Amino acid sequence: MSNLDPGSQVMITPSEVLEYLYCPRFTYFLNVMRISQYEDNRFKVRKGRIVHEERSARNRQYLRKKIPTIKKETDVYLADPLLGIRGIVDEILHLKDGSLSPVDYKFTPYKNQIFRTHKYQLILYGLLIEKNYGKDVNRGYVAYIRGGSKTCEVVFTSKLKENALAIIQKIMQIIRDEKLPPRTKYKIRCSDCCYKNICA
Repeated sequence: MSNLDPGSQVMITPSEVLEYLYCPRFTYFLNVMRISQYEDNRFKVRKGRIVHEERSARNRQYLRKKIPTIKKETDVYLADPLLGIRGIVDEILHLKDGSLSPVDYKFTPYKNQIFRTHKYQLILYGLLIEKNYGKDVNRGYVAYIRGGSKTCEVVFTSKLKENALAIIQKIMQIIRDEKLPPRTKYKIRCSDCCYKNICA
């Protein structure tokens, strides 16, 4: 039942990694059982997409004043079968020092810290950029755009990159084994889960 067909390489998205970090069972239901998450019915997802589309339409030529940027690319699809990940990067900034940086927009209020899930999602976009562009990616930015606007920098350390790749391997293991993993230990997360009716 898994997506790991002979001779093919399954690739997951950084968004799926975010969901895995929220609860490992997301990976099982989506990638092994192939049950759609129906995310279009969720308010935050719909609203986030609308805000992102509006921001992209307004800011195509915008270069961030606080970040030493030469140019930027918007909505760039990248994939790497060896890493096992693919996704659309909201923005890729070409910095004056020759390096590149991803920017990921979130329809989420900033709460005095960068969420762990957002940090690893951003790092995976950075790894995709490194593989596809052959240039250094040393940092990225999460832009929280609900209830105002706050852009936070994430420095990509070797340890964080190693952890991100380890997470990918854990997800791939679930898909290969086709075994239901333990659910999250935080039961409050179950209330907003699209799989809560079949997970119990």
